[in-house]
Amino acid sequence: MPHLDVPGGAFAEASRFRDHFFDCLTARGDELFELADALLCVDGPVTSPVDLTLVAEHRRGHGAMYEALNRGNVDVPRLRQVLAGLPMPRAADGRLVLAVDVSNWLRLDAPTSAERLFCHVYGRSGRSSDQFIPGWPYFFVAALESGRTSWCQLLDAVRLGPEDDVAEVTATQLRRVVTDLIEMGRWHVGDRDILIVFDAGYDAPRMAYLLDGLPVEVLGRMRSDRVMRRPTPSLKEYALSYPQGGRPPKHGKEFRFAKPETWGDPDAATTQVTDRYGTARAMAWNRIHPRLTTRSAWIDHTGELPIIEGTLIRLEVDRLPGGGDPLPLWLWSSATGLNSEAVDVRWQAFLRRFDIEHLFRLMKQTLGWTRPKLRTPEAGERWTWLIIAAHTQIRLLREAAVDLRRPWEKPVELGRLTPARVRRGFRNLRPHLHCPARAPNPSTPVPGRPLGLKNQRSATRYDVGKTVKRPESIIERNRLKP
Repeated sequence: MPHLDVPGGAFAEASRFRDHFFDCLTARGDELFELADALLCVDGPVTSPVDLTLVAEHRRGHGAMYEALNRGNVDVPRLRQVLAGLPMPRAADGRLVLAVDVSNWLRLDAPTSAERLFCHVYGRSGRSSDQFIPGWPYFFVAALESGRTSWCQLLDAVRLGPEDDVAEVTATQLRRVVTDLIEMGRWHVGDRDILIVFDAGYDAPRMAYLLDGLPVEVLGRMRSDRVMRRPTPSLKEYALSYPQGGRPPKHGKEFRFAKPETWGDPDAATTQVTDRYGTARAMAWNRIHPRLTTRSAWIDHTGELPIIEGTLIRLEVDRLPGGGDPLPLWLWSSATGLNSEAVDVRWQAFLRRFDIEHLFRLMKQTLGWTRPKLRTPEAGERWTWLIIAAHTQIRLLREAAVDLRRPWEKPVELGRLTPARVRRGFRNLRPHLHCPARAPNPSTPVPGRPLGLKNQRSATRYDVGKTVKRPESIIERNRLKP
């Protein structure tokens, strides 16, 4: 676009994505595509899907909108590959960094919605105010950028069902995402391993075991009350420590997070001065592993339990941006033999994981991800993928956007615009993008239900499903068998 003082590559890349996205809409594609455009062109936050039918860019009626959400179809596997083929943000060392987190679509007042689970919601006044509210939990995978930013690239979304195991579902999801990245040429042999960042809700050693065979490195936060083990001593070390002999141990000595006397000297230590956290001090211990038992997640494991070694990192800072108490942070990486520079890369990459929280806030408060009162979980998944497609277009056009700030807002450099400000100018950028949706055919609305006649078919009510309880021990498992 020579008349626009913006990079033409942004429009070309966004137009290509819009064409591929339209091809993934295999049923009611025109309406679903216009609904995604209306998400981006409406003024202010999205409050309801039916309000989007009043936007000028939406050329069809509200009946077509409901029909598309209830009976449309999105080719999700193909759309996943389209997202994996886009230019990927990378960390400072050139590697891909993926973040995995869960966000809940709360449906506490939707008894006619199926497959709801009790979602854990954190309270504002401490752990005692946490609640469990019915809803649909979704697991998202996003590619993180380097530096302080609110931009992420969404790659996948999966809804958790009542019979699904969190670790197995997440491992399957990540295996599919990494495979798509390799097939689409975003990772080649010889590149650094893809770094996958988890929060404390995931067992990092188990995720490393489930993702074995992929070019990935797992980095996760550990609880502060964990007890792990040191490396298994060699035969020579054992003979020197126990001259009387005996069976060599399978695990080393205990490493208790709450007891500094069990730590010993770290294998790597580093100190950095930061603007937001003050002085950050990190210590790392090599080849630390958990002692696994045939319980819980490992109850069905056949053969000898594995020894999953990694690097344990303890991070301590002077202050927090919010003014809270800066408690020590424990991280575990599946990589071993890390030096001081590599340790700094790991804990800095973990801090970038919180950027995905800004993404969830944008999806819920601005794009209206959790606003629709949809009945079926299939309709909720279609709406979720429309939100992902809309956010992807915002990210692709971030270089072409102009800051349309309100009088009370501070000016921001064009390269530092937030996703909400880029969306504010999408209506001005849309005429320069390709629109594959066809014009609607003229039609006459059906008369519908006669006036005064009530609906005789009541909707089915569903109880809130509980996650299927799995046996904790072999004795309990054998007792539950028929």
